[in-house]
Amino acid sequence: MPQGNTLSVTVALESPRQHGVIRLLELSDAYAQSLYPPESNHLVDLSTLEKPSVSFFVARNGEAIVGCCALVEAGDGTAEIKRMFVDPEARGLKVASKLMHALEALAVDRKLVAIQLETGIYQPEAIGLYRKYGYEEIEPFGSYLPDPLSLFMEKRLR
Repeated sequence: MPQGNTLSVTVALESPRQHGVIRLLELSDAYAQSLYPPESNHLVDLSTLEKPSVSFFVARNGEAIVGCCALVEAGDGTAEIKRMFVDPEARGLKVASKLMHALEALAVDRKLVAIQLETGIYQPEAIGLYRKYGYEEIEPFGSYLPDPLSLFMEKRLR
């Protein structure tokens, strides 16, 4: 599957409704379901990812889709990261970092004040990535309820 180097990975705003993305979302669903009970999985579906308030990023290594994430604007100056996932076979290509750079650049361009997210406590790679980018733990936000399996994080923007 994906071969190459970090220079060959590109990130662009694209439609989530394409075969390679759907495959990643299915992998993401299976991974989350292997770690958490249904009530602790806060996954959004394809139709939600197509809403006007959502910016959907696709990472490609050449033509192959190797990662994705969504920035969901709340309408109050904040946005939430949803569906961040990298193909396990593309790990090491800095795909997640490229996705983070792209979504944060868009958030700054749109003059958002904060980016928030919910992730699971059994995902140390994800938690490490978000901490590396300056995200700090916060209380549940939006419609989330406290969950001992969830970690809520936020990064304030200038």
